Amino acid sequence: MAKNKKYEIDMCNGPILKKMLLFAIPLMFSSILQLLFNAADIVVVGKFAGDDSLAAVGATSSLINLLTNLFIGLSIGANVLVARFFGAKKDQELSDTVHTAMTVSFISGILLTVIGMVGAPVILTWMKTPPEVLPLSTVYLRVYFAGMTATMAYNFGASVLRAVGDTKRPLYYLTAAGILNVTLNLIFVIVFQWGVFGVGLATVISQVLSAGLVLRCLIREQGGIHLDIRKLRINKRILLQIMQIGLPAGFQGMLFSLSNVVIQSSVNSFGATIVAGNSAASNIEGFVYVGMNAFYQAAISFMGQNVGAGKYERVNKILYCALGCVLGIGLLLGNAVVLLGRPLVSLYTDSAAVVEAGMVRLRIIGTLYALCGLMDVMVGALRGIGYSIAPMIVSLLGACAFRLVWIATVFQIDRFHTIETVYFSYPVSWILTFTAHVVTFVILRNRLKKRWGA
Repeated sequence: MAKNKKYEIDMCNGPILKKMLLFAIPLMFSSILQLLFNAADIVVVGKFAGDDSLAAVGATSSLINLLTNLFIGLSIGANVLVARFFGAKKDQELSDTVHTAMTVSFISGILLTVIGMVGAPVILTWMKTPPEVLPLSTVYLRVYFAGMTATMAYNFGASVLRAVGDTKRPLYYLTAAGILNVTLNLIFVIVFQWGVFGVGLATVISQVLSAGLVLRCLIREQGGIHLDIRKLRINKRILLQIMQIGLPAGFQGMLFSLSNVVIQSSVNSFGATIVAGNSAASNIEGFVYVGMNAFYQAAISFMGQNVGAGKYERVNKILYCALGCVLGIGLLLGNAVVLLGRPLVSLYTDSAAVVEAGMVRLRIIGTLYALCGLMDVMVGALRGIGYSIAPMIVSLLGACAFRLVWIATVFQIDRFHTIETVYFSYPVSWILTFTAHVVTFVILRNRLKKRWGA
């Protein structure tokens, strides 16, 4: 791997903050570009195909997350395992992990394509998608899932690179794919007038490009993360370890998304204008979220490598550094999107009613979004040191179950049956879940006190 050492970050030695920023900033921009795929879809379709098309694309986001999060969780398991073997300098186990992870990515992509193509209309109907946007939502979802193999290949491949500290090359690949996506969006929607089909197709083509680039990178690598297509197979022992970490993360993501599907169904009950405003606002919030999520990823990779190298004394320092960074970025970006909310939402629509509907969500969620980042960093810390079931249980009780109970009780009271009540379920659940994660981490840290030397 000598020729690509410049892309790696030594996470096990030296100051943490500088290296964490070097890791997180390219990852932040990569995630923003990935989010721009969907943002470009929404902006172009909202401006040139109308509010029904905007609502159609936005109404699918929580469903897409629900169907993909199980396998994205497995990529987290691969990330932790790659980081651990890389830190321990175990090249054979590292190679087995890379080939097993990429094989799983291809299989999961094919499964998701079948599920999405066949189940789209039924699931969207269960979600109470407004009848006027159901046909368009079905078209977009089916086209989007046609490219799911490429999406999974990119996510797993990028997780391998992140685990060794390389967040720069995924940024380069997504830059190329993002430019292609925006260009094709404009051509397919404005010139060919393909509407939601066009934006979905543009996204799929750009995802194929990013996946091809990351696969090419791994194939040209040397050492333990080199990918040899002829060696693609599943190592049962490695798969079991990936699943031990990844499945709880995946199930947590699925159930989080399930709670969001319930919330989306509640939002859908207020009609297409509220749905469109919610879609635009949540897309804007997504840029804040990925900024914070970069430090969740950093916590996983930094802790994974240090645990693999046996440097347990650095774990607490990594946690404090990640929490401080995510708090700062969450407060800065979260309040920035509130202050700039109207012009930002106006990028998605020309409707004053949709803009106002979007601002209702931004005012409630954006101000307190840093709490979500703090909650996620605690989850990343626990997963990085090898605990995945504990944060899953805490998150399911503190966030998912709470939101479902909130919708089933508070939201059903006549005076509270408003869209504001739906949105308030988020910050309240973040506070509860973050607090519970802190307690969990302290308990597990004390349990490992002798091992960590703390």
